[in-house]
Amino acid sequence: MNQVKYSLTSTSGLILEGGGMRGVFTCGVLDNLMDRGIRFPYTIGVSAGACNGLSYMSEQRGRGKFSNIDLLEKYRYIGLKQLIFKGNIMDFDLLFHKFPEEIIPYHYDKFAACKERFEMVTTSCRTGRACYYDEKMDPVRIIDIVKASSSLPFVSPISYVDGEPMLDGGIADSIPLLRARELGFDNNLVVLTRNKGYRKPQKPTTVPPFFYRKYPLLREAIRRRNALYNEQIDLVERLEDKGELVVIRPQKPITVDRIERDTRKLLDLYNEGYECAAAVEFIKG
Repeated sequence: MNQVKYSLTSTSGLILEGGGMRGVFTCGVLDNLMDRGIRFPYTIGVSAGACNGLSYMSEQRGRGKFSNIDLLEKYRYIGLKQLIFKGNIMDFDLLFHKFPEEIIPYHYDKFAACKERFEMVTTSCRTGRACYYDEKMDPVRIIDIVKASSSLPFVSPISYVDGEPMLDGGIADSIPLLRARELGFDNNLVVLTRNKGYRKPQKPTTVPPFFYRKYPLLREAIRRRNALYNEQIDLVERLEDKGELVVIRPQKPITVDRIERDTRKLLDLYNEGYECAAAVEFIKG
């Protein structure tokens, strides 16, 4: 694996894509960063990237791996059974309540005390546009935001933040590079969970008429999701080729899908994420 140099400066941003269970790659990346004491002035996460980013911000090394692999094997909290019996492809009660409160407690105090900025992305059902939140102090609101960021269209119920209906942040902003640049963080490291060259089908996503009737702008955002994602990947690869950002992405062909339950595959992808991050030499500016 080729070594890459990255200069860590006051304008550095860490961008964490989602991808469901492919997010175990990101878990590996973040554990490597924590092992080396690497912190970014600004981090932004979408969906699974928001979940894993929270553990990075609270410096809970291994928490993402334990939640996504070890506890998946024990609780089997994702799949069609959950969708049929609980109306959600994932067991949100387990993931966002029992996990952080009892099984693998989240260190809210450590997160509140960290000086770096962390944002999570959701999609507003009313506007179809991305919303960005940097809540650190209120544990209930933190969970509301990360739950909304992870609420997949069609297979998860609508979530609410401050009473506003929200869904998965990846609908409106899968790779929030422009958000980071707008805030002045133009020296970015982007963590992707797909191989280089991956693009979604150009065909618009079909939204059945019985979904989200009250939210026409959300329906349109879902329809345009593939095109927007491909535009964002085009931008990332252009800037990468120009040397304006660094990308960490899987090098081996991805065999893990969004709702993967094969823990051997997940562990392999986690280990690859760790190794890919280890290939980056950080130079503190």
